[in-house]
Amino acid sequence: VQLQACGGGLVQPGGSLRLSCTAPGFTLGYYAIGWFRQAPGKAREGVSCITGDGSTVYSDSVKGRFTISRDNGKNMVFLQMNSLKPEDTALYYCAARRPSERSYTYWGQGTLVTVSS
Repeated sequence: VQLQACGGGLVQPGGSLRLSCTAPGFTLGYYAIGWFRQAPGKAREGVSCITGDGSTVYSDSVKGRFTISRDNGKNMVFLQMNSLKPEDTALYYCAARRPSERSYTYWGQGTLVTVSS
């Protein structure tokens, strides 16, 4: 199973991007989906998560700026990122875990977000 993250790009500080996560042939609706990011020289960090019933969690660094959502009909999960800051620059990944598990089993290849003027 391979998740696919897309929507990254270059944006100026204060701008917005929307990342998408999909998995052809794999039903995301059953799984909790998380977004993670890894900046150069830094450890990977969790950004946000949405469970199958729509509950959401955000890291303190993005709370109030990012919004995670899912469209099970389209088999997609989104991360709307507003008020972007240079420190949001990173490779963003989506991942899926079973509801009863704490660790993520399936990962995507990542999409690069660069926030710079």
